[in-house]
Amino acid sequence: MAGKELLPLPASATQPDADVLLRMMADMRRALAKPVSERRWVMVIDLRKCIGCHACTVSCIAENKLPPGVVYRPVIEQESGTYPHVARTATPRPCMHCDNPPCVPVCPVAATFKRPDGIVQVNYDECIGCRYCIAACPYGARTFDFGDYYTKNTPGGVQAYEKAATFEYGKKRVRDHEASPIGNVRKCHFCVHRLEEGMLPSCTSTCVGRATFFGDANDPESLVHELLGSPNIQTLKPEENTKPRVYYLV
Repeated sequence: MAGKELLPLPASATQPDADVLLRMMADMRRALAKPVSERRWVMVIDLRKCIGCHACTVSCIAENKLPPGVVYRPVIEQESGTYPHVARTATPRPCMHCDNPPCVPVCPVAATFKRPDGIVQVNYDECIGCRYCIAACPYGARTFDFGDYYTKNTPGGVQAYEKAATFEYGKKRVRDHEASPIGNVRKCHFCVHRLEEGMLPSCTSTCVGRATFFGDANDPESLVHELLGSPNIQTLKPEENTKPRVYYLV
């Protein structure tokens, strides 16, 4: 990816008061100019800004053409307190892309692996659908593609758009006739097909409250590197020692 020509960013992207999306895109350009092994992709989610709109969930489904039952970025809502003093919080839960991922060693065919840049990925061509990794993930970040369609059993039958090829993992996969990814485990991959084209993950771009941030933590000038220095940064289930790359500001 290093050296690939990308569309230019507006001049305002480098201004101190630039929108966070423009700043993150500028951060990405610097990251993509480096070798893959020198990048450290991380996501930071500000729970103080998340409004629970589920726009990230919907955009992820649309971007990856996800079928029924397959969700890469659920938003978990929780109510706390006693009436009338109650509060409601929303917590987006993508794959944590752990540095110590429990899903990797349990895979009997090494279909789940961790890339040099930290993204935990599934090789659909190798996955046998045993679902050991689903049981091993403490975050519930993996789902199984049973081959369902939204338009199944409708008068017009399964529509062509549900079988259209996706660019997930950089391949044009037509979802039909039990071909991969049907019968495989599926999960968030930080929209790797977008990253390789210099674009932010779909959930980051569509976040209404500007609560999701993405970038290279190895870049001291990046926004995510700055946010990781916040005193109120946390990870989910630190007792699991998975060392997640998704962080939360609380």
